[in-house]
Amino acid sequence: MQEEQNSLIRQEKGELLAKTELVSRSVIKLLIREALKAMKNAYTPYSNFRVGSALLTVKQKIYTGCNIENAAYSPSNCAERTAFFKAISEGERDFAAIAIVGGKEGITSEFCPPCGVCRQVIREFVDPRKFLVILARSEEDYLVYFLEELLPMGFGPDYL
Repeated sequence: MQEEQNSLIRQEKGELLAKTELVSRSVIKLLIREALKAMKNAYTPYSNFRVGSALLTVKQKIYTGCNIENAAYSPSNCAERTAFFKAISEGERDFAAIAIVGGKEGITSEFCPPCGVCRQVIREFVDPRKFLVILARSEEDYLVYFLEELLPMGFGPDYL
């Protein structure tokens, strides 16, 4: 299988680089820092489980999001969707990666993967074979996945 010009390449020791160097280790760390900052804004009076995200566009702009709970529960919104909806509402359509952090009382002791609804929303706007999902506990402790690994056989606009 021949790689496209802008395809991502897995490197040794978890380093992930793009041929265009769009998502380098330093960019990943920046996204994690921004997600950690966003987590502090989470409104979580019911679960006390805070989540923050930082979404990177292909033009290197970052949109952050946090989770926002509601007493009726179902109107709550996840951090990932908050970031995507902010970006989409500002006219963005091309995305490269998202970093996600979260934990009870804002303590990131475990990795915090996106829920199923968020995976589906992300799938609407990205190529799942190229878009990166970074799950982090800190700038030094993170996992990187392609969306396709977290949502295999995901339904998207290309099916319609």
